[in-house]
Amino acid sequence: MVGQNAVKKLREELLLSKAELARKAGVSPLTIDRIERGKDCRMETKRKIILALGYNLSEKGRIFSGD
Repeated sequence: MVGQNAVKKLREELLLSKAELARKAGVSPLTIDRIERGKDCRMETKRKIILALGYNLSEKGRIFSGD
């Protein structure tokens, strides 16, 4: 998978827009866009996104591979 993360796939499965996920996670829509394109981000940002997608932190490997 491009970018080694499943954020876009999971977001689309939940029928969330980038802006909606950004609001739930407390980050900017630009941050979501960059992450979906495979850019890296801080662990704190990953944590916020994992929780906003409705996952437990213990499942981070399903969303961000390599962590």
